[in-house]
Amino acid sequence: MNIKTVSIIGVGFMGEQIAARTAIHGYVVKVHDIDQENLKKTEKSVRRVLKRKNPEFLQNIFFFEKLEDALIDADLIIEAIPERLELKKEIFSKIDKMAPKHAIIATNSSSIPVSKIENAVERKDKILNIHFYAPIPVRPMADIMKGTQTSEETFNAGIKWIKSIECEPLIVKKECLGFVFNRIWRAVKKECLKIWAGGHADIETVDKAWRIFTGMNMGPFQMMDGVGLDVVYDIEMSYYKESGDPDEKPPEELKKMIEKGELGIKSGKGFYKWR
Repeated sequence: MNIKTVSIIGVGFMGEQIAARTAIHGYVVKVHDIDQENLKKTEKSVRRVLKRKNPEFLQNIFFFEKLEDALIDADLIIEAIPERLELKKEIFSKIDKMAPKHAIIATNSSSIPVSKIENAVERKDKILNIHFYAPIPVRPMADIMKGTQTSEETFNAGIKWIKSIECEPLIVKKECLGFVFNRIWRAVKKECLKIWAGGHADIETVDKAWRIFTGMNMGPFQMMDGVGLDVVYDIEMSYYKESGDPDEKPPEELKKMIEKGELGIKSGKGFYKWR
Protein backbone atom coordinates (compact mmCIF):
# COMPACT_ATOMS: atom_id res chain seq x y z
CA MET A 1 0.00 0.00 0.00
CA ASN A 2 1.59 3.24 -1.17
CA ILE A 3 0.10 6.13 0.80
CA LYS A 4 0.22 9.46 -1.03
CA THR A 5 -3.07 11.18 -0.17
CA VAL A 6 -4.35 11.46 3.41
CA SER A 7 -7.85 12.68 4.34
CA ILE A 8 -8.51 14.11 7.81
CA ILE A 9 -12.16 14.04 8.87
CA GLY A 10 -12.81 16.34 11.81
CA VAL A 11 -10.74 19.42 12.64
CA GLY A 12 -10.74 19.63 16.39
CA PHE A 13 -7.56 20.11 18.40
CA MET A 14 -6.01 16.87 17.12
CA GLY A 15 -7.36 16.85 13.56
CA GLU A 16 -5.76 20.21 12.89
CA GLN A 17 -2.38 19.04 14.16
CA ILE A 18 -2.45 15.77 12.21
CA ALA A 19 -3.30 17.68 9.03
CA ALA A 20 -0.42 20.13 9.47
CA ARG A 21 2.09 17.42 10.38
CA THR A 22 1.12 15.34 7.36
CA ALA A 23 1.30 18.25 4.91
CA ILE A 24 4.74 19.26 6.23
CA HIS A 25 6.01 15.79 5.34
CA GLY A 26 4.98 16.05 1.71
CA TYR A 27 1.64 14.23 1.57
CA VAL A 28 -1.43 15.56 -0.21
CA VAL A 29 -3.82 16.34 2.63
CA LYS A 30 -7.58 16.75 2.26
CA VAL A 31 -9.50 18.10 5.24
CA HIS A 32 -13.22 18.05 6.03
CA ASP A 33 -15.42 19.07 8.94
CA ILE A 34 -19.20 19.24 9.19
CA ASP A 35 -18.92 22.62 10.96
CA GLN A 36 -18.14 25.07 8.14
CA GLU A 37 -17.18 27.89 10.47
CA ASN A 38 -14.73 25.63 12.28
CA LEU A 39 -13.36 24.41 8.95
CA LYS A 40 -12.61 27.96 7.80
CA LYS A 41 -11.01 28.81 11.14
CA THR A 42 -8.81 25.70 10.91
CA GLU A 43 -7.85 26.48 7.34
CA LYS A 44 -6.51 29.88 8.38
CA SER A 45 -4.67 28.40 11.34
CA VAL A 46 -3.07 25.53 9.42
CA ARG A 47 -2.10 27.70 6.46
CA ARG A 48 -0.45 30.14 8.86
CA VAL A 49 1.60 27.30 10.40
CA LEU A 50 2.62 25.87 7.02
CA LYS A 51 3.56 29.27 5.61
CA ARG A 52 5.79 29.91 8.61
CA LYS A 53 7.50 26.53 8.15
CA ASN A 54 7.83 26.73 4.37
CA PRO A 55 5.41 28.43 1.92
CA GLU A 56 5.79 25.46 -0.43
CA PHE A 57 3.89 23.28 2.06
CA LEU A 58 0.71 25.25 1.27
CA GLN A 59 0.36 23.41 -2.04
CA ASN A 60 -0.06 20.13 -0.14
CA ILE A 61 -3.29 20.88 1.73
CA PHE A 62 -6.92 21.34 0.65
CA PHE A 63 -10.15 21.96 2.58
CA PHE A 64 -13.57 20.65 1.58
CA GLU A 65 -17.10 21.38 2.76
CA LYS A 66 -18.41 18.05 1.43
CA LEU A 67 -17.21 14.74 2.81
CA GLU A 68 -17.24 12.99 -0.55
CA ASP A 69 -14.92 15.63 -2.05
CA ALA A 70 -12.40 15.15 0.77
CA LEU A 71 -12.27 11.40 0.11
CA ILE A 72 -11.42 11.50 -3.60
CA ASP A 73 -8.16 9.59 -4.26
CA ALA A 74 -7.60 9.02 -0.52
CA ASP A 75 -5.16 6.26 0.46
CA LEU A 76 -5.46 6.81 4.21
CA ILE A 77 -8.42 8.40 6.01
CA ILE A 78 -8.14 9.46 9.65
CA GLU A 79 -11.34 10.14 11.57
CA ALA A 80 -10.82 12.68 14.36
CA ILE A 81 -14.37 13.47 15.49
CA PRO A 82 -15.70 13.55 19.10
CA GLU A 83 -15.21 10.52 21.35
CA ARG A 84 -18.67 8.98 20.92
CA LEU A 85 -18.99 5.44 19.63
CA GLU A 86 -22.26 5.78 17.70
CA LEU A 87 -21.02 8.96 16.04
CA LYS A 88 -17.83 7.21 14.96
CA LYS A 89 -19.79 4.25 13.59
CA GLU A 90 -21.93 6.63 11.57
CA ILE A 91 -18.97 8.44 10.00
CA PHE A 92 -17.06 5.17 9.35
CA SER A 93 -20.09 3.84 7.49
CA LYS A 94 -20.28 6.96 5.32
CA ILE A 95 -16.56 6.91 4.62
CA ASP A 96 -16.66 3.20 3.72
CA LYS A 97 -19.32 3.84 1.09
CA MET A 98 -17.62 6.90 -0.44
CA ALA A 99 -13.88 6.23 -0.24
CA PRO A 100 -11.75 4.34 -2.80
CA LYS A 101 -11.86 0.59 -2.16
CA HIS A 102 -8.13 0.40 -1.39
CA ALA A 103 -8.19 3.15 1.25
CA ILE A 104 -7.35 2.48 4.90
CA ILE A 105 -9.74 3.98 7.45
CA ALA A 106 -8.27 4.83 10.85
CA THR A 107 -9.70 6.37 14.00
CA ASN A 108 -7.77 8.81 16.17
CA SER A 109 -9.95 7.78 19.12
CA SER A 110 -8.31 8.21 22.52
CA SER A 111 -9.97 5.16 24.04
CA ILE A 112 -12.31 3.26 21.68
CA PRO A 113 -10.83 0.14 20.01
CA VAL A 114 -11.54 0.10 16.28
CA SER A 115 -13.01 -3.40 16.75
CA LYS A 116 -16.05 -1.68 18.27
CA ILE A 117 -16.48 0.35 15.08
CA GLU A 118 -15.62 -2.28 12.46
CA ASN A 119 -19.16 -3.62 12.01
CA ALA A 120 -20.02 -0.29 10.40
CA VAL A 121 -17.78 -1.04 7.39
CA GLU A 122 -17.32 -3.67 4.71
CA ARG A 123 -13.52 -3.30 4.47
CA LYS A 124 -12.76 -4.89 7.85
CA ASP A 125 -9.24 -5.77 6.70
CA LYS A 126 -8.41 -2.08 6.15
CA ILE A 127 -9.14 -0.42 9.50
CA LEU A 128 -6.84 0.79 12.28
CA ASN A 129 -6.52 2.71 15.50
CA ILE A 130 -3.94 5.47 14.97
CA HIS A 131 -3.96 7.68 18.05
CA PHE A 132 -1.71 10.74 18.32
CA TYR A 133 -0.68 12.70 21.41
CA ALA A 134 -0.96 16.48 21.57
CA PRO A 135 0.95 18.55 20.86
CA ILE A 136 2.48 16.34 18.18
CA PRO A 137 5.74 18.35 17.81
CA VAL A 138 6.39 17.85 21.53
CA ARG A 139 5.09 14.26 21.74
CA PRO A 140 5.83 12.72 18.31
CA MET A 141 4.28 9.28 18.84
CA ALA A 142 1.12 7.41 17.91
CA ASP A 143 -0.54 4.23 19.16
CA ILE A 144 -1.35 1.80 16.35
CA MET A 145 -3.70 -1.15 16.85
CA LYS A 146 -5.61 -3.62 14.66
CA GLY A 147 -9.26 -4.53 14.52
CA THR A 148 -10.26 -8.22 14.62
CA GLN A 149 -9.74 -8.67 10.85
CA THR A 150 -7.12 -6.05 10.00
CA SER A 151 -4.54 -7.41 7.56
CA GLU A 152 -0.80 -7.38 8.16
CA GLU A 153 -0.46 -5.34 4.97
CA THR A 154 -2.74 -2.63 6.42
CA PHE A 155 -0.96 -2.69 9.78
CA ASN A 156 2.49 -2.41 8.22
CA ALA A 157 1.34 0.41 5.94
CA GLY A 158 0.10 2.29 9.00
CA ILE A 159 3.40 1.80 10.84
CA LYS A 160 5.36 2.95 7.79
CA TRP A 161 3.20 6.08 7.45
CA ILE A 162 3.59 7.04 11.12
CA LYS A 163 7.37 6.75 10.79
CA SER A 164 7.31 8.79 7.57
CA ILE A 165 5.90 11.82 9.42
CA GLU A 166 8.65 11.44 12.03
CA CYS A 167 6.54 9.96 14.80
CA GLU A 168 7.23 6.84 16.81
CA PRO A 169 4.66 4.05 16.31
CA LEU A 170 3.57 2.54 19.65
CA ILE A 171 2.62 -0.96 18.53
CA VAL A 172 -0.24 -2.65 20.38
CA LYS A 173 0.32 -6.41 20.03
CA LYS A 174 -3.06 -7.39 21.52
CA GLU A 175 -6.21 -5.27 21.73
CA CYS A 176 -6.15 -3.07 24.81
CA LEU A 177 -8.63 -0.43 25.97
CA GLY A 178 -6.62 2.79 26.05
CA PHE A 179 -3.83 1.35 23.87
CA VAL A 180 -0.29 1.96 25.19
CA PHE A 181 0.66 5.26 26.80
CA ASN A 182 -2.91 6.55 26.87
CA ARG A 183 -3.81 3.72 29.22
CA ILE A 184 -0.98 4.73 31.56
CA TRP A 185 -1.96 8.41 31.28
CA ARG A 186 -5.57 7.49 31.96
CA ALA A 187 -4.64 5.91 35.31
CA VAL A 188 -2.87 9.12 36.34
CA LYS A 189 -5.72 11.30 35.08
CA LYS A 190 -8.38 9.24 36.87
CA GLU A 191 -6.65 9.48 40.26
CA CYS A 192 -5.97 13.20 39.83
CA LEU A 193 -9.65 13.84 39.17
CA LYS A 194 -10.54 11.85 42.31
CA ILE A 195 -8.13 13.87 44.46
CA TRP A 196 -9.61 17.12 43.10
CA ALA A 197 -13.30 16.12 43.29
CA GLY A 198 -12.83 14.70 46.79
CA GLY A 199 -11.23 17.90 48.03
CA HIS A 200 -8.08 16.05 49.10
CA ALA A 201 -5.63 18.53 47.57
CA ASP A 202 -5.55 21.59 45.32
CA ILE A 203 -4.90 21.15 41.60
CA GLU A 204 -1.81 23.36 41.93
CA THR A 205 -0.37 20.97 44.53
CA VAL A 206 -0.96 17.92 42.34
CA ASP A 207 0.51 19.61 39.28
CA LYS A 208 3.53 20.82 41.23
CA ALA A 209 4.21 17.31 42.57
CA TRP A 210 3.97 15.87 39.06
CA ARG A 211 6.34 18.47 37.60
CA ILE A 212 8.93 17.91 40.35
CA PHE A 213 8.73 14.12 40.10
CA THR A 214 8.77 13.82 36.31
CA GLY A 215 10.70 16.93 35.31
CA MET A 216 7.89 17.84 32.89
CA ASN A 217 6.79 21.41 32.27
CA MET A 218 3.09 20.74 32.78
CA GLY A 219 1.05 18.91 35.40
CA PRO A 220 -1.93 16.58 34.76
CA PHE A 221 -4.57 19.30 35.26
CA GLN A 222 -2.76 21.65 32.90
CA MET A 223 -2.54 18.85 30.34
CA MET A 224 -6.25 18.07 30.70
CA ASP A 225 -7.02 21.74 30.04
CA GLY A 226 -4.94 21.42 26.87
CA VAL A 227 -6.80 18.32 25.67
CA GLY A 228 -10.20 19.87 26.43
CA LEU A 229 -12.32 18.91 29.42
CA ASP A 230 -15.23 17.86 27.21
CA VAL A 231 -12.89 15.42 25.45
CA VAL A 232 -11.51 14.22 28.79
CA TYR A 233 -15.06 13.58 30.03
CA ASP A 234 -16.05 11.63 26.90
CA ILE A 235 -12.91 9.47 27.22
CA GLU A 236 -13.58 8.74 30.88
CA MET A 237 -17.17 7.81 30.03
CA SER A 238 -15.87 5.34 27.43
CA TYR A 239 -13.99 3.49 30.15
CA TYR A 240 -17.00 3.62 32.47
CA LYS A 241 -19.39 2.27 29.83
CA GLU A 242 -16.96 -0.54 29.04
CA SER A 243 -16.59 -1.74 32.63
CA GLY A 244 -19.81 -0.57 34.31
CA ASP A 245 -17.70 -0.05 37.43
CA PRO A 246 -18.90 3.02 39.42
CA ASP A 247 -15.26 3.68 40.30
CA GLU A 248 -14.59 4.35 36.61
CA LYS A 249 -17.25 7.07 36.29
CA PRO A 250 -15.83 10.61 35.97
CA PRO A 251 -16.79 12.98 38.81
CA GLU A 252 -19.97 15.06 38.52
CA GLU A 253 -17.86 18.14 39.27
CA LEU A 254 -16.15 17.69 35.90
CA LYS A 255 -19.49 17.46 34.11
CA LYS A 256 -20.67 20.66 35.82
CA MET A 257 -17.58 22.53 34.57
CA ILE A 258 -18.32 21.43 31.01
CA GLU A 259 -21.95 22.51 31.30
CA LYS A 260 -20.71 25.97 32.30
CA GLY A 261 -18.53 26.10 29.20
CA GLU A 262 -15.29 25.70 31.13
CA LEU A 263 -13.50 23.47 28.62
CA GLY A 264 -9.86 24.40 29.20
CA ILE A 265 -7.52 26.33 26.93
CA LYS A 266 -9.96 26.45 24.01
CA SER A 267 -12.57 28.30 26.08
CA GLY A 268 -10.14 30.39 28.15
CA LYS A 269 -11.00 28.64 31.40
CA GLY A 270 -10.88 25.11 32.77
CA PHE A 271 -8.99 24.05 35.85
CA TYR A 272 -6.92 27.19 35.18
CA LYS A 273 -7.60 30.52 33.50
CA TRP A 274 -5.92 30.90 30.11
CA ARG A 275 -5.31 33.88 27.87
